Amino acid sequence: MIFRQLFDSTSGTYTYLIASRQGGEALIIDPVLEKVDRYLQLVRELDLKLVKAVDTHLHADHITGLGALRDRTHCITVMGEQTAADVVSMRVAEGDRVSIEGLSLDVLYTPGHTDDSYSFLTGGRVFTGDTLLIRGTGRTDFQNGDPRQQYDSIFNKLLKLPEDTLVYPAHDYKGDTVSTIGEEKRFNPRLKVGSVDEYVDLMNNLNLPNPKMMDVAVPANIHVGLHQDEIAAKGWAVSAVEAMALSGRADVAIVDLREKAEREKHGAIPGALHAPYPELRENIGAGGMLHELALATGKRIVFYCAFGERSAMAVEAAQAAGLISACHIEGGIDAWKRANGPLVGHGTARQT
Repeated sequence: MIFRQLFDSTSGTYTYLIASRQGGEALIIDPVLEKVDRYLQLVRELDLKLVKAVDTHLHADHITGLGALRDRTHCITVMGEQTAADVVSMRVAEGDRVSIEGLSLDVLYTPGHTDDSYSFLTGGRVFTGDTLLIRGTGRTDFQNGDPRQQYDSIFNKLLKLPEDTLVYPAHDYKGDTVSTIGEEKRFNPRLKVGSVDEYVDLMNNLNLPNPKMMDVAVPANIHVGLHQDEIAAKGWAVSAVEAMALSGRADVAIVDLREKAEREKHGAIPGALHAPYPELRENIGAGGMLHELALATGKRIVFYCAFGERSAMAVEAAQAAGLISACHIEGGIDAWKRANGPLVGHGTARQT
C-alpha cells in the first residue's frame, strides 16, 4: 500500500494520499487548497490516478482542495450525507464503503465536532478528522457541534476499535503525527472523564477563540460544487421533469454514471444504461460504447449521477469528444426522486 501523510503548517492540517500500488488509483483525504499543486506533483511522481477526494467534514480553518482537485483531475468528491456543501459527487453514510482499486474505507459517522463529521477506517488505520485528535478532541461549539454526540462517537465507536489501530487526525498543532486507539484511551486528557455529563461540561467551558479563517473558509467550503447553471446555459441540461418525458424514447439513451453500489442503494432510472464515471473517457472516445451508440444510432445521450456533478463534467467531456447532442439531468437522481420519478433496483448494498 502507498500511504503519504502531508502537512499544511498554516492551518495545522494533515492530508493523506492512499493507493494500493504504484500506477494505480489513489484517494486523498482532507486536501488543502494551497497545497493542491504539491498533491498533484506527488500523484505524478508515484504514477497514480487520483479518482476520489474526501473531506471528513466541512472545515472551518482552511479552504478545501476538493473543488480544485475535481476541476484539475475530474476526480469524484466525497463527503457525508449531512454536509452543507452545495454539490458533492458522492455522499456517504454509516456502513458505506469508499472504494478505489485494491482498497476500501469503511465509513463511520462520528458527529460532535460538526454534524457532518465522519471517520474512515482501512487496513488498521482510522482517519478521524477532528473528532478524535492526538491527546485531544475537536471543539464542539460551532457548526452544529454537540459534545454529547461527540462523546458517543468517541467512546461508543472509535474507542471500540482494536487498541493497535493507528489514529490519523485531520489536525495537530503540537507536531505529533500518529497515535493509536490504545494510547488515546490511556493518555488523552479529554477522555479522562467519568460520564457523558462530565465530558459535556468540559467541552462547554473551553472558551476557545474562533478559527482565524472561519468567516472565509466555511462559506467557501459550502460552495465547492461545479456550477451546473453554466452547463444549463450552454443548453446541455434537462430538468428531472423533462428527463421523464425523454425516458423510454427510442432515440434517447439515459446513462447512469454512478457506481454499482450507489445504484443498488438508491435505485436507478428504469432502462438506464450503466457506464460508471471512471470509465467515461474510454466510453466516449472513438470506438467506445457511448461514442458508437451516439454516432451509429443517432441516440441522444442523457447522463445522470447522484447530484449532477459527475454528469455535468461528463457532458463537457462528451461535447469535446464530438457528442454534440449530449446533455445531463440537472441535480441527478436526487432531483429525479424529488420530482417523483420512477425507480428500479433499490436495495441495501454498501460498497461505494
